[in-house]
Amino acid sequence: MTDDQKPLTGIRVLDFTRVLAGPYATALMADLGADVVKVEAPGGDEYRHIGPFREGESALFQTANRGKRSIVLDLRSSADLEVARDLALRADVVVENFRPGVMARLGLDAATLHADNPRLVYASVSGFGQSGPHAARPAYDIIVQAMSGLMHLTGEPDAAPTMVGEAMADVAGGLFAAWGIMVALFDRSRTGRGRVVDLALFDALLSMMPSAGARVLVCDADPVRTGNRHALSAPFGVYPAGQGHFAVAVLNDKLFSAFCEVIAQPALRNDLRMASDESRRAHEPVLAEAIAQWAGNLTAAQAVAALSAAGVPASELASARDAWLSDQAQARGLMSPVTHPVLGSVGLPEQPVHFSGSPRGMRRAAPGLDEHGAEIRAELGK
Repeated sequence: MTDDQKPLTGIRVLDFTRVLAGPYATALMADLGADVVKVEAPGGDEYRHIGPFREGESALFQTANRGKRSIVLDLRSSADLEVARDLALRADVVVENFRPGVMARLGLDAATLHADNPRLVYASVSGFGQSGPHAARPAYDIIVQAMSGLMHLTGEPDAAPTMVGEAMADVAGGLFAAWGIMVALFDRSRTGRGRVVDLALFDALLSMMPSAGARVLVCDADPVRTGNRHALSAPFGVYPAGQGHFAVAVLNDKLFSAFCEVIAQPALRNDLRMASDESRRAHEPVLAEAIAQWAGNLTAAQAVAALSAAGVPASELASARDAWLSDQAQARGLMSPVTHPVLGSVGLPEQPVHFSGSPRGMRRAAPGLDEHGAEIRAELGK
């Protein structure tokens, strides 16, 4: 297999984004063979200056900008602005994450570019989108987590709300931005015309909470924090063993019957309080006590082994390091090595979808600032 078998080979992406959400979207495209030209201000993407660092290189920048080419353009300069416009007119996709109105002031907005490049797919990634009362409001991941309700739903019931331990608003925004761009490219193949993709981190994160949406919109409920227990099902959560904790997920009557056999409580199957998933959730403390009695003399690994042998979904609680270095992650090719001029061979995450006939790996490292500036200008004949 060769690199030209990647699904996005031949697609040219002009990337005006920085920090995480936009760069995450374009990194996914670079993984799949797109030629992503990253436009940076003279000082570089802010993520170049955010740790953790290794040998002076930002690990965050490396992961979010893998596979791209970098050119420095000062968009306050008329000459550099002309280069940016020339690049946009040759691109299949433009992605930007400035505040609404900035690209229009530069003459790089979708309407202006579409006049000369009607096939262009133009994606804007922002905190709150191009419309609505918060459109001009700045946003970082924690702000969107706070405003979306995700933080309100995260944490123990009797404790303060807490943020999720990863930048989920940025990642959700990046995923949906990439998804929207792919849909627009597919549509272009039928119509010959590009579309404008308007993606808000707030919208993306809110749409990533379907169970909360169902309770609010359909049942007129006000969801609350449930800690390490599922809000709707039981037993479905994290429970203590004699040593460590483990997760278990029981969602239907068949699994509940098997679960009762494993914990040596067959009578629970005929307990009227356990007759349905909804009723089991209402009486979850009864189940929690039964689990505690059963697992009290077991390690988490032993509890998981017993449940898994009976077909009940269960797991020990892995650390992020455990997960990334696991046999499963290695077998699925969730990271692959790239060669960096300073770091040498380093493993970087790779987009998770497997495509038949398309090789994984074979990627370049994140670029140095303006590393490809001369090369890109030469391609434009400048």
